[in-house]
Amino acid sequence: MPTPNSPLADKIYESQFAEPAERLEAFADLAAIVKQLRRDCPWDRDQTHESVKHLLIEEVYEVVEAIDNGDWDELAAELGDVLLHVLFHAVIAEEGGRFTLADVIEAETDKLVRRHPHVFGDAARDDADAGATSWEEIKQQEKNGEAEPSSVLEGVPVQLPALLQAQRVQEKAAGVGFDFPDRDEAWQKVQEEVGEFRDSVEGDQSPERQQQEFGDLLFALVNYARYMDVTPENALRETTGRFARRFQHVESRLSARGASIDEADLSEVRRLWEEAKGREE
Repeated sequence: MPTPNSPLADKIYESQFAEPAERLEAFADLAAIVKQLRRDCPWDRDQTHESVKHLLIEEVYEVVEAIDNGDWDELAAELGDVLLHVLFHAVIAEEGGRFTLADVIEAETDKLVRRHPHVFGDAARDDADAGATSWEEIKQQEKNGEAEPSSVLEGVPVQLPALLQAQRVQEKAAGVGFDFPDRDEAWQKVQEEVGEFRDSVEGDQSPERQQQEFGDLLFALVNYARYMDVTPENALRETTGRFARRFQHVESRLSARGASIDEADLSEVRRLWEEAKGREE
């Protein structure tokens, strides 16, 4: 523990987790460079929150790709790009008198401490699921103090990929107790939705109705995946990647023979597909 006269004496975290001075200086240097770029670089100076927001999304996806590829050097580089965008937006906001980088950091620090009473307070909570529930409950308590009524589901970006958005909506609802009692009932819901989707197709219902029923089925599957600790977005991304690799293997093998996949015999395509599966397994 820090001594009474230590700079860390009044810190809520343990002194062993304090960043060394050289890392803090590196962060300060990057922040200073961003500020100078805003003054001296014509391109950087012309940008706004709106003009670069799509680039931030792109950088986040590049972080995900680096993680999927297990490329840790690339991950370090892509995280640096995301950090650059955080600093860039904070500097733009400071120039407009809206908030500063310190405001961003202090607000996030306060939020993390407030939402982890089992770490920084008196609440004892060793269970990860219970901790997640506490997080959502505290978030809602914070919002209940606002002037306007709020929803538990606020904060789920509408721009998220649909599977991820469904997962986050369900997690937030479950965080305040709106959930199936167990995974068996969640699976029963999946089976119910399979039947309703099949009925909509076999009953030749309208395309809009079929789409609605298919959406309900996907939503139920996402919910069941949560009980199994499966992230649907990651699962589908992996499956799509697997399909693409196997399909490209078939294309490559056929191309080596001077044939194209649209001209090949279906039995040969299937054989090459199984070959591709065997190579991965």
